[in-house]
Amino acid sequence: MSAVVARVQHGRIQLDESTDLPDGTVVHLYIVDQGDELDDEERQALDDALEDAARSVALGETIAAEDVLRMLDADG
Repeated sequence: MSAVVARVQHGRIQLDESTDLPDGTVVHLYIVDQGDELDDEERQALDDALEDAARSVALGETIAAEDVLRMLDADG
C-alpha cells in the first residue's frame, strides 16, 4: 500500500502529484485526523519547543524521571 497526498478543492478530491494508476483503478481514501486545532503561530511555537527539547536531550541536559517525580511530590 502506498500513500499520496490530496486536497479537497470545490468539493472534489485533487491529488497533489501525478499517479501511474490505470483508469478505473479503485482507491480507498482514509481521512487523516490532523490531531489538533493549532494556528500557524501556535504550531511554530510547538515546533520550536520540540526542537529546543531535542537539543537539550542531545546535550545531556535532562533530569531523571524519578527526580522529577520526587520534586513534584515535595511540592504536593
